[in-house]
Amino acid sequence: MSKDKNAKISVPQPVRGTQDMLGDFADRFAHVVDAFDRVRRLYGFKRVEVPVIEPTAVFARSLGETTDVVSKEMYSFEDRGGESITLRPEFTAGIARAYITNGWQQFAPLKVATHGPLFRYERPQKGRYRQFHQLDAEVIGSDSPLADAELLLFADQLLKELGVAEGVTLTLNTLGDAASRDAWRAALVEHFMGHRADLSEDSLARLDKNPLRILDSKDPRDRPIADSAPDIDAFLTSEAQDFFGAVTAGLDAAGVAWERNARLVRGLDYYRHTAFEFVTDRLGAQGTVLGGGRYDGLIEALGGPPTAAVGWAAGIERLAMLVEEPHDLGLDVVIALEDDRSSAFAQMALATLRRGAVSADIVSTGSPRKRFDKAVKMNAKSILSVIYRQDEGQPGTSFRGPSDLAERVGQLLNLSSPRT
Repeated sequence: MSKDKNAKISVPQPVRGTQDMLGDFADRFAHVVDAFDRVRRLYGFKRVEVPVIEPTAVFARSLGETTDVVSKEMYSFEDRGGESITLRPEFTAGIARAYITNGWQQFAPLKVATHGPLFRYERPQKGRYRQFHQLDAEVIGSDSPLADAELLLFADQLLKELGVAEGVTLTLNTLGDAASRDAWRAALVEHFMGHRADLSEDSLARLDKNPLRILDSKDPRDRPIADSAPDIDAFLTSEAQDFFGAVTAGLDAAGVAWERNARLVRGLDYYRHTAFEFVTDRLGAQGTVLGGGRYDGLIEALGGPPTAAVGWAAGIERLAMLVEEPHDLGLDVVIALEDDRSSAFAQMALATLRRGAVSADIVSTGSPRKRFDKAVKMNAKSILSVIYRQDEGQPGTSFRGPSDLAERVGQLLNLSSPRT
């Protein structure tokens, strides 16, 4: 059967919950990543890369079989060899797996950072996508509260360098050590069992496996019960109190403001001590821009030796939504080629600028009379107009921009005095 040449070809649409980026938002996205890389170097965090695909067991063990991420949101499938693999929904488990399998214990305490795409099947909304991107920072192999404080200082400095710290609050809690957590968990189970008939279906399912998560339930039926539950402070050992005190003292010494949130929890048993979130009301319901905590039992849960660790993650898209238009992303110079006879000179000037670490582009197509106007619309710091000197029969320049940059460009182009 022959195809109808006039038949309209339907354009494949993007997968729901993904996004394409161009221009302003892509620049904001890149600005967040650049700032992260700059700050992580200041704090001595090494760059680490882990695979996008991992054995499903890596996340099932680390996130817990009963969590929504594992039961509802992971992109898991069998490959051609019959192995169950998963597109990573978060970074920490993969980094912990790499720490074990590559023998990175020899580098402990190991400070690492990474960024890249993650995948979760969930209802897309503002600031939440099925393919999304995160920044991630971890300290593995240190049981010192100073590691927790350092990560919080790293996060605070990043937010300040991005210019988004105003209106963002660091909320902090302690989950205590193992003894503290076990005692608190038992008290919570007793409390919730006494109100079992009034709990939501989700909280009933969590009661046996994940009772701490009932504390942050959003269901109106659960809130009065959760709000009246006992706080962890009554169950903290003296060691756990000292640990939390050392973390907050480190923040106070560095001048980082924080607020206590006694209802901030992490449901899985391998979490210990510090839990934290940087929150804002500028993103609607999705108010957390950065969050993390200490997970001393995770590497052991994955089959490794008992290893203390702490880390945080932040959504790049959410941070990019908070970033005002970066002032340093525009071009330094745009060359307007206003006479094609000077094309070779303009190309030489363009190459010289770029080799001299000056960001530059050229407008050399379309009507020569309109090229300068096009260059103006590109919002560069300065415009270099390349013309043709009829009296001397050679190319010349007419520079339009700040005098200090005119001198800089003139030096780069070996021009003694750019003509205005």
